[in-house]
Amino acid sequence: MKRGKKYKNSIKNYDTKEVFNLKDGIEEVKKLSYSKFNGTLEVHADIIVPKDRDPKSIKGAYTLPHSTGNNDVKIAVFCTPELEKDAKEAGADIVGLDKLTKDVKAGKIEFDIAIASPSVMPKIAVLGRELGPKGLMPNPKNGTVTDDFTSAIKEYKQGKMTFACDESGVIHLNAGKLDMSTEELIENVEACIKAIEDTLGKNYAQAIKKLHLAPTMGASVKIGYNEE
Repeated sequence: MKRGKKYKNSIKNYDTKEVFNLKDGIEEVKKLSYSKFNGTLEVHADIIVPKDRDPKSIKGAYTLPHSTGNNDVKIAVFCTPELEKDAKEAGADIVGLDKLTKDVKAGKIEFDIAIASPSVMPKIAVLGRELGPKGLMPNPKNGTVTDDFTSAIKEYKQGKMTFACDESGVIHLNAGKLDMSTEELIENVEACIKAIEDTLGKNYAQAIKKLHLAPTMGASVKIGYNEE
C-alpha cells in the first residue's frame, strides 16, 4: 500500500515492531495521529474464531463507560401498525413495516440502527442481503429484537454500539475520541475487550490472538494486553 507524506512523517521515530502495554499504547496512538480533526481511538482485535462458527456470524454490542452519547443516531423500528405510536413515543426516528421494508429493498436506508419487534422478524428476514453486510439486521444478541422499544432506543441514543467480525476474523470497535484522557480511554478499551470476551464466552487469552490500537488517520500499535 502506498503511504502519503503525512503518514510517513508521523512514523519517523516509531518502531513498528514494538509492543506496548495499554497505557503506553494509547499515548503512542495519540502521537501517531495526524488528522486535523479530533480522531477516534480504534480497536482492532484478531480473534480466535471457534471452529463451529462462521466469522461473519459473530456479532455483539457494547457501551463505553466514557461516552458523550450519540443523540444524532437515527433509529428505525420495524413493527406492526398498532405499535408504531409506542415506537415514536420511545424516540424512534422512523417506524413502520411494509413501506419501511420496501424502502430498504430499494436501497433507501436512512438510519444507523434498526430495531424490530419479535413478531415481525419473519417478515423482514428478506432484508438480510441489504441490512446484513451493513451490520444493521436486528439481532436478539445486541438487543435490537425486542418489544421494549423505550429501553433499546435509550441505550443506543446514549451511545450503545454494535460490532461484527469480518471474514478475516477481525473485530473493529471504536473506543472514544483521542482528546479524552488516557485513563478514560483505558477503561473504554477494557470495555471493548470485555464485550468481545462476553460474545465469544471466553477469556482474553482464549478469545483474542492479537490486539492493535490505531487513530482514525495514522499507524497502528500492537498491544501486549495479555501480559499486563
